[in-house]
Amino acid sequence: MLKTGILNPAILRLLARIRHTNALVLADRGFPFWPEIETVDLTLTDDIPTVLDVLAAIRSNFEIGEAHMAEEFFRENPPPVRERYGEAIKGCKLLIEPHVQLKKRVPTAIGLIRTADTIPYSNMILVSA
Repeated sequence: MLKTGILNPAILRLLARIRHTNALVLADRGFPFWPEIETVDLTLTDDIPTVLDVLAAIRSNFEIGEAHMAEEFFRENPPPVRERYGEAIKGCKLLIEPHVQLKKRVPTAIGLIRTADTIPYSNMILVSA
């Protein structure tokens, strides 16, 4: 029985399939469903868990080469929120693009983890190193 790290079998199975330059989407609760990619839905109640909760859980075992985020995130959220996200992806190349462009990348991802995050545009696409 697993005792530490990620315990969710669906997330473990998804992460095990990601290889060099593959992408993983971390999304807020309102992010659309794409039938062509595996989705693990972790929504419980508002903000449990958040995108940053999931990111913190996978960072120790997932080498991120680059992170893509929507430019709307930086426009719609106050500085403290933007700073928390910046700290969470510190050391990763950050690419900012319009939300419409970000969503066009989703079908090429290995999978999507939907969280209960209520922060506008808190979605990110993580590309493995």
